[in-house]
Amino acid sequence: MMRKKIVAGNWKMNLSKDEALTLLKELQANFPSQNQCEIILCPPSIYTELALQNANSFNIGLQNVSDKENGAFTGEISASMIQSMNVEYCIVGHSERRQYFGDTDTIINSKLKQLLKHNITPILCCGELLEEREAGRQNEVVQNQIEKAIVGLSNAEIEKLVIAYEPVWAIGTGKTASTHQAQEMHAFIRSILNSKIGDASNKISILYGGSCKPENAKELFDSPDIDGGLIGGAALNANSFLQIAQSF
Repeated sequence: MMRKKIVAGNWKMNLSKDEALTLLKELQANFPSQNQCEIILCPPSIYTELALQNANSFNIGLQNVSDKENGAFTGEISASMIQSMNVEYCIVGHSERRQYFGDTDTIINSKLKQLLKHNITPILCCGELLEEREAGRQNEVVQNQIEKAIVGLSNAEIEKLVIAYEPVWAIGTGKTASTHQAQEMHAFIRSILNSKIGDASNKISILYGGSCKPENAKELFDSPDIDGGLIGGAALNANSFLQIAQSF
């Protein structure tokens, strides 16, 4: 069963408007005519319209969403607002949201339900800390994160998810999980999904999100259960990002 290959760029909280526009124009001008994957850009939400107008060959995603439908929640962005902008993807449960902004498993579950209700594809992040990896608890941690995130979702809704495995110890540190470590965890994640929805788990794209660079992307993407990448730092450079996207 052919799964969608995806390379998504998470810009995080980076770039001025002018810098963002320059990057968008570089990406658009060099969009690969023969790319083998879907390419998603996730700029800061304030640049959503800029991205839609200047990088129309790419799909656009957001980095976060509120777990509430609407109302007096100053500074928040609802799933219905995202849908009204014709944005197709949104990242949920990134380790930085969990660590710095109090995104609990319960909140992440509510965010997934909001996105799915409004026909936006969630990119659900999961991954262990260095001390959890060193204690041999990585499988337990990731299984717990996924199972709590999908509570109350139907099989059809679970099938619509994209999963991003991001070993927290390899984000922005320059460390990368070995290809063997990454593939091992991706296969484990697929086994969790298989226990929930059976063979339909083979339709779900699982991305690697830990310091993926042009130098290691091909080796990672050649693994049977790694369907692409959620790219951080390298997504801020048009050449690096597009090299990664052409690594299939």
